[in-house]
Amino acid sequence: MKAAELFVKCLENEGVEYIFGVPGEENAHFLMALEDSPIRFILCRH
Repeated sequence: MKAAELFVKCLENEGVEYIFGVPGEENAHFLMALEDSPIRFILCRH
Protein backbone atom coordinates (compact mmCIF):
# COMPACT_ATOMS: atom_id res chain seq x y z
CA MET A 1 0.00 0.00 0.00
CA LYS A 2 1.32 3.39 -0.98
CA ALA A 3 1.18 6.39 1.34
CA ALA A 4 -1.49 8.04 -0.84
CA GLU A 5 -3.71 4.96 -0.53
CA LEU A 6 -3.26 4.92 3.24
CA PHE A 7 -4.13 8.62 3.42
CA VAL A 8 -7.33 8.04 1.42
CA LYS A 9 -8.31 5.17 3.75
CA CYS A 10 -7.80 7.46 6.76
CA LEU A 11 -10.00 10.12 5.16
CA GLU A 12 -12.70 7.52 4.45
CA ASN A 13 -12.57 6.37 8.09
CA GLU A 14 -13.09 9.98 9.21
CA GLY A 15 -16.20 10.29 7.03
CA VAL A 16 -14.83 12.67 4.40
CA GLU A 17 -17.17 12.81 1.40
CA TYR A 18 -15.66 15.59 -0.74
CA ILE A 19 -12.20 16.96 -1.43
CA PHE A 20 -11.67 20.25 -3.25
CA GLY A 21 -8.46 20.94 -5.12
CA VAL A 22 -6.43 21.51 -8.24
CA PRO A 23 -4.87 18.43 -9.87
CA GLY A 24 -1.21 18.51 -10.65
CA GLU A 25 2.04 16.61 -10.68
CA GLU A 26 2.47 17.02 -6.93
CA ASN A 27 -0.74 15.20 -6.01
CA ALA A 28 -1.06 12.73 -8.90
CA HIS A 29 -0.62 9.66 -6.67
CA PHE A 30 -3.27 10.96 -4.29
CA LEU A 31 -5.75 11.54 -7.11
CA MET A 32 -5.12 8.05 -8.48
CA ALA A 33 -5.81 6.61 -5.03
CA LEU A 34 -9.12 8.52 -4.97
CA GLU A 35 -10.32 6.70 -8.11
CA ASP A 36 -11.21 3.59 -6.07
CA SER A 37 -12.76 5.61 -3.24
CA PRO A 38 -16.30 6.88 -2.65
CA ILE A 39 -14.77 10.30 -1.87
CA ARG A 40 -15.56 12.78 -4.64
CA PHE A 41 -12.87 15.14 -5.90
CA ILE A 42 -14.26 18.58 -6.76
CA LEU A 43 -12.09 20.40 -9.27
CA CYS A 44 -11.31 24.02 -8.38
CA ARG A 45 -9.54 26.74 -10.29
CA HIS A 46 -6.68 28.81 -9.02
